[in-house]
Amino acid sequence: MPRITVEGEKSFEVEAGQRLVLCLEDNGIDVLHRCGGIARCTTCRVEVLEGEAPARSEAEYKVLTKDPNENLSETYRLSCQIRVENDLTVRVGMRASVEGMNPGPRPRP
Repeated sequence: MPRITVEGEKSFEVEAGQRLVLCLEDNGIDVLHRCGGIARCTTCRVEVLEGEAPARSEAEYKVLTKDPNENLSETYRLSCQIRVENDLTVRVGMRASVEGMNPGPRPRP
């Protein structure tokens, strides 16, 4: 089973093939996901610090490069688009508690 480590917080095992956004949420990490996990809003962004995440989907690449003044694709991945297959260490970009908002609708598995 892959192990997810959230920098400076906690580490937990997950079943392979699960969406990272759900792994984080189900383990008490209040990651935002305002669009419900459909690669539209970029609020579920994470930095992959260690480990290998699968290649970006076309939808993920498109939304991360949409604004030429803020090219997020250099640093971030969308946790809603990552199916966990390997151990990963991540830094969560946006937190519901910090932003003062509801995380968003629960993404589908």
